[in-house]
Amino acid sequence: MSTATGPATAVRDGVGASSTRPDGRLKVKGDFAYSSDLRAEGMVWGATLRSPHPSARIVRLDTTAALRLPGVVAVLTHDDVPGRSTYGMKVSDQPVLAADRVRYQGEPVALVAADHPETARRALALIDIAYEELPALTDPEEAVRGTGPLVHAERVDGKRGNVVRHVRIRHGDVAAARAEADVIVSGTYEVGMQDQAFLGPESGLAIPADDGGVDVYVSTQWLHDDQHQMCAALGLPPEKVRLTLSGVGGAFGGREDVSVQIHAAMLALRTGRPVKMSYNREESFYGHVHRHPARMWFEHGATREGRIVFVRARLLFDGGAYTSTSQVVIANGSYFAAGAYDVPHAEIDGFSVFTNNPPCGAMRGFGAVQSCYGVESNLDKLARELDMEPVELRIRNAMTTGTVLPTGQAVDGPAPAAELLERLRARPLPEAGEGPFGKPGGLNNTSRGEGVRRGVGYAIGVKAIGFSGGVDDRSVARVRLVLNGGEPVAEVHTAAAECGQGIVTVQTQIARTELGVERVVVLPADTSVGDAGSSSASRITWMSGGAVQGACKALRERIAELGDRRALPELLAEYGPLEAEYEYAHRRTFPIDDERGQGDAHIAFAFAAHRAVVDVDTELGLVKVVELATAQDVGRAMNPLAVEGQIEGGSAQGLGLAVMEELRVEDGRVRNPSFTDYLIPTIADMPHVPIDLLELPHPDSPYGLNGVGEPPTLSSTPAIANALRAATGLELARVPVRPEDIAAETEGR
Repeated sequence: MSTATGPATAVRDGVGASSTRPDGRLKVKGDFAYSSDLRAEGMVWGATLRSPHPSARIVRLDTTAALRLPGVVAVLTHDDVPGRSTYGMKVSDQPVLAADRVRYQGEPVALVAADHPETARRALALIDIAYEELPALTDPEEAVRGTGPLVHAERVDGKRGNVVRHVRIRHGDVAAARAEADVIVSGTYEVGMQDQAFLGPESGLAIPADDGGVDVYVSTQWLHDDQHQMCAALGLPPEKVRLTLSGVGGAFGGREDVSVQIHAAMLALRTGRPVKMSYNREESFYGHVHRHPARMWFEHGATREGRIVFVRARLLFDGGAYTSTSQVVIANGSYFAAGAYDVPHAEIDGFSVFTNNPPCGAMRGFGAVQSCYGVESNLDKLARELDMEPVELRIRNAMTTGTVLPTGQAVDGPAPAAELLERLRARPLPEAGEGPFGKPGGLNNTSRGEGVRRGVGYAIGVKAIGFSGGVDDRSVARVRLVLNGGEPVAEVHTAAAECGQGIVTVQTQIARTELGVERVVVLPADTSVGDAGSSSASRITWMSGGAVQGACKALRERIAELGDRRALPELLAEYGPLEAEYEYAHRRTFPIDDERGQGDAHIAFAFAAHRAVVDVDTELGLVKVVELATAQDVGRAMNPLAVEGQIEGGSAQGLGLAVMEELRVEDGRVRNPSFTDYLIPTIADMPHVPIDLLELPHPDSPYGLNGVGEPPTLSSTPAIANALRAATGLELARVPVRPEDIAAETEGR
């Protein structure tokens, strides 16, 4: 038993241990309570009427018949929004319920509450609504040129046109460098619209309170930002809009934006009864943002010896009908469009635009996924032109500590890009695939090895950790020491959203380490404690971990002030519970200037590299990813097993984007809103993923840790695409690569 004056010298399941997750066994057994499992006495069911058109004017909306249906207790339209009629994470431009216009297929128009979900669905069908279809802008090139119809005739930011943001980065003298380059290559690359494809659709429960407020239990990534948007729409102060995190069935950025929160609360306040809303899978595809599809042009210039002298890039991201986080997604993609390399001269132009396609916003990697695919694809083209091994070209140009980014910021933390690539290059290549999953076509037995070619591809990615550009990012934690059954127990309370990444476990490990106690209870995350920020940007372990560490240290100082050297149980028995709260903030960052895109914008950087080995049946276009080896700097592995899980998961999503995952949108309409037609990797698709963890402590973070969740999604997709190009000799300039892309091009050669 440690004394109360400092942390234990050794503690079981503390920082650095692969501590067991408290939710792990429950999830495996199917006993974990997700938000869709919530119930309350007297509960009714909410449902949403959504537009079938990508662009239309509402010319008639009559709810009379729906209200007359037995079992229906409320039908709400835009006229019933009690507060501000719009919401949004960065810009409040999305209607709570459409008033006179709809701007994308699936936009919410009306709400129903009924005593049974089937009754609610029948009531939706009885709402008398008529539309006048309008021309839809679905081509982002038209949007950036200004030749299509305006998606927003009047924008809340005061601007005109369909360009959400133009990010302009000018570094060095590209014109002079271009004249000196021995080799110049360029290419255009596209990324399809990827969905987060979390397994738990959007759901939540809103319960009206006696004080005229509402208690909302919901799966989300940022409780306090939800609360901020809800308060504005409901016309209520924060103390009357209370949110508690419910079981989250995956997130990956798709739960940053509001979904059921405002709608369920509106229905609960109107009916005076608890209201549950739970999307089915099809509605989920319409009910959240997706990864921005992108069209990108890259040009690289290099010396004959393979030294990159300049990069030019143009990125065009389709943000869909509303802003969401498009202006920061394109910024993030643009900041890292030169890749994990020392590039002395760069010209980068990034555009995000409005269209009448589905809204796009946050998804794991947040813009850097798209630009990493583009730059890594063009780098392989440069290697072919130089007759150089692609991995060697990368190592020669790899970023190091002190490298100045295209945004003018010098990298002041670890930058082991070359070492990560060297570690992958040194790995032995896998043998030919064996067993039912070992060949392209897998269990379908479509290939026995004839026409199969092997390819190897490398890629490396870099991304900022946390919020950038001058955001004053903070996180609050409250830690309390109590005596329970004669033993000291630490109670940790933050608003950090547990989305499956393991933040509850990490908070437990930190409290054990700092306080020297075995028993730790992490209280449910809610808005009764200070803001933790979003479980996104690979920031939550850094920020909330820093807050918990700070609160624990404050508790130790409080105990030291008591001047008592007795063991903690005796101390608590005399003085009672002890509590401390701490607000953690990282070092200051600064905005990027609009003219040249320069500024000290980032707190830290994370690097990940992948080597993909693929077997390709070139006649049928079938692909088997045989191995997807990865090396990543994680700073300090707070929980090594959890870190490996994050890397495997991110690599799986990168594989999905490379060869199968795409939400197909034609003329503004989604064609495959189901897991029957939107394919995600299964156990049969996933290869062996050898993981090499490099631990280079970051100088500014708690315990030297670094963010780990997003970097694997950066380099996994281009590594697989480069391996496919190596196997087939084809350009394959778009992901996901489909069988017909390989078979048709191979046949035509």
